[in-house]
Amino acid sequence: MALKGLDIFKLTPKTNCKECGIPTCMAFAMKVAQGALPIEKCPHMSADALATLGEATAPPMKSVTIGAGDAAYKLGGETVLFRHDKAFISQNLYAVNITPQNADEAIPELLKIDYERISERMYVELINVAYGGDKAAFLETVKKALAAGRTLILEVGDPAAAREALELAKDQKPLLNGANPSNYAEMNALATEFGVVLGLSAPDLDGLYDLTAELEKLGNKNLVLDVGASSIKDAFANAVQIRRAALKDSDRTFGYPSLVNAAKLAPGDLNMQTALASLFTLKYGSIIVMEKMGYAQALPLYGLRQNIYTDPQKPMRVEPGIYPLNGADENALCATTVDFALTYFIVSGEIERSGIPVNLLISDAGGYSVLTAWAAGKLSASSISRFFKETAVDDKIKNRVLIIPGKVAVLKGEIEESLPDWKIVVAPNEAMGIVKFLKDMAS
Repeated sequence: MALKGLDIFKLTPKTNCKECGIPTCMAFAMKVAQGALPIEKCPHMSADALATLGEATAPPMKSVTIGAGDAAYKLGGETVLFRHDKAFISQNLYAVNITPQNADEAIPELLKIDYERISERMYVELINVAYGGDKAAFLETVKKALAAGRTLILEVGDPAAAREALELAKDQKPLLNGANPSNYAEMNALATEFGVVLGLSAPDLDGLYDLTAELEKLGNKNLVLDVGASSIKDAFANAVQIRRAALKDSDRTFGYPSLVNAAKLAPGDLNMQTALASLFTLKYGSIIVMEKMGYAQALPLYGLRQNIYTDPQKPMRVEPGIYPLNGADENALCATTVDFALTYFIVSGEIERSGIPVNLLISDAGGYSVLTAWAAGKLSASSISRFFKETAVDDKIKNRVLIIPGKVAVLKGEIEESLPDWKIVVAPNEAMGIVKFLKDMAS
């Protein structure tokens, strides 16, 4: 159970400071109780005390890592049920299901999903290789998936096939997903031997709980829990129950990341799988497997995930700089706005819709919206002038027309004084007017 408040002082005398004999100093203890400092930072505690306190102060949901090197991903470690309570720790991952029948088509398609949004790379992180009973075909599919350079999930319950697949993929540290009540001892031995995380499933939630407890008795705490695929209703209920048991009821037996196989919940229906993936991004799939991943699925899912797994107290921002839109060059009009991501996407979207080449200048406004940045002094004539100097706008762009947001038209005179060589034009107050405004300017 996680320590709260001054509970840290109620531990055994082993936690007393070796120098002063007093339980660890209040400032340090409070930091540990709040999760702001690891207990290992105290130089005076014995190894036994560190082990006791380390277990007690660990997050109710264990963190596990799948993959290796640059393709290593941390799952779990969550401390709250709701994002508004505190930022989530480890964002969920998306996987595409691969079989011997679809591998040649599906792998090239999933590799096309690779783009950047607000300084974050969006791509399919995992490939789920499903075993269908033909070991030779399964192993050949594993080889094809390895060549794609993505972390694998080996969905296989046959220990013999699992061993051969792990021999092929051992350096990549895949997730071995195939333990169940009938084979868990053999699968656990394989996961331990190859040093990989073990995924487990059971016919119902009670069975999954008992199976998790059995694996913990065997010393394995690197687990991922499959919420099942008997029905959408049961899968959702299981995902929520697992997370609530761990975080609200402090039941560490269920304190592990969850895997949801949307491909099994809605086979052949990509629209339903996308809807389910969005649902389980919110509640509470750490890994979500789909049949396919095209831009129609990726664009909404990755945008949603980025919103959910961003600290709500830290607004999403785009990098300050010059963004040429619609093939803009040094002779194109210039427009400026703030670095708040939502503002950027709305404004840039309307500019792109107009078809008029525009260099969109994004200055550092603290991640605030236009009016908030202006009220906070983050968007001003001096901040725009400073951005122009730091970015060498005058040297890079020949056009001398600058469009400013309509809601800060009051800055027009000050900007003209700061940038005397530029003609300052005020845009409409609302983004919906940008298309007509730009077309009228260009005509």
